[in-house]
Amino acid sequence: MRALAFADRGGVAISARRGEDATGRYPELAAIGEALAGHEAILDGEVVAFDERGEPSFGRLQRRMGLTDAGRIRRRAAETPVTYVAFDVLWLDGRSLLAEPYELRRELLAGLAFDGPCWQAPAHRVGGGDELLGAVRDRGLEGVVAKRLGSAYRPGRRSADWVKVQNRRRQEIVVGGFMPGEGARRRGVGSLLVGYWDSTPAEAASLDRPQRLVYAGGVGTGFTDATLDLLGRVLEPLRRPTSPFEAGWDPEVKYAARIRERGPLAWVEPVVVCEVEFARWTHEDTLRAAVFRGLRDDKDAREVVRES
Repeated sequence: MRALAFADRGGVAISARRGEDATGRYPELAAIGEALAGHEAILDGEVVAFDERGEPSFGRLQRRMGLTDAGRIRRRAAETPVTYVAFDVLWLDGRSLLAEPYELRRELLAGLAFDGPCWQAPAHRVGGGDELLGAVRDRGLEGVVAKRLGSAYRPGRRSADWVKVQNRRRQEIVVGGFMPGEGARRRGVGSLLVGYWDSTPAEAASLDRPQRLVYAGGVGTGFTDATLDLLGRVLEPLRRPTSPFEAGWDPEVKYAARIRERGPLAWVEPVVVCEVEFARWTHEDTLRAAVFRGLRDDKDAREVVRES
């Protein structure tokens, strides 16, 4: 989960991508301020849950999301601790670093000696991108992020200066509905119907037209029983009578035979974001072999557009 850390000697505040205060959800990060040894800083990074092999696990991180009860938060923190992985410093001891080159910001970050039981700033590598990507592929990891050494930090804006290089594609996607399950789950979620917006809010405003939700296919694998239960609790209050999809394939046409056999599809307000892994986009502009990887409660659904 992408997050900013506002740290000083008094402690730390963790802010999720949409500005949500996530400090209370991750008590194991409370000592980050003390770890900076008198420095005051704003860091950019990710809240990560590692598996037993020391690799990031989106599934484990899901166990820490959406909790509000203090007792449950403490228990989950003990069972599934997270680590704050910092990869940039935006402000340091009263000085804004947004306009400074990435190379300098990384040097300053390294100088903070940001290394503790639940926080770290991994070393970055200059050059050798193909070799690094191959090593990442061999470990079954998602990919790498390539950044221009001279690039400034541009809050809230996409830039060709920072590029995700992935071994298998990933896409943030909006949930617009679901197919009910079978058997014991016939009243719950069986698979998701997902899409993306044809433009960002800013792009739509500049064109003086509304955003349209484009149907991108179904996601029927990658779920655990616990995940399906969570999705049911999240989606059930968001039910609506009609499809939110306004472009692309009509799911009711695509799944007509299934609807005749098992009943209607369920529609929801398009406000929930999840992340999927997939092989490629088909000629029909739908996701090929999509696998659910987790909910993204740090992402504004209206900002989700096709990434590749």
